[in-house]
Amino acid sequence: MNAMDGLATGRASRRASLALVASLVLAVGQSPVWAADISGAWATDVRACDKIFQKKGNVLTLANRSDTLGSGFVIDGKEIRGKTANCKIKNRREDGDVVYLLATCASDIMLSDVQMALKVIDKDRVSRFFPGMPEVSSPDYFRCPR
Repeated sequence: MNAMDGLATGRASRRASLALVASLVLAVGQSPVWAADISGAWATDVRACDKIFQKKGNVLTLANRSDTLGSGFVIDGKEIRGKTANCKIKNRREDGDVVYLLATCASDIMLSDVQMALKVIDKDRVSRFFPGMPEVSSPDYFRCPR
């Protein structure tokens, strides 16, 4: 093997390495797979799901008078829809059975960043809490049937 053969082999090896790195970057750039599935419609009373939520086109939202029947929210990808605000998830972190979320939320009068967390009790039940505010308690939420 002469010096030119070694140079060509080195270039081919670097190209193969770059192709591998590029494919890994592309795979990592895909939607992340989370251990906890928190997507869907969540309500404080699973028996009232059909009254708390309504479909507008292909989007699930809270019905006009849903707050008279209980509380609820929808997590759809990086979006959280509630009765008074819509949020975009900026960051998500899992620590055991807790999912920490940082979201930018917009209401009719305000735009703000909100930290919240969901303790996953089982696949269809979560407890919402706000890190750093233990005095704010929340009822458990149940995943509505699809």
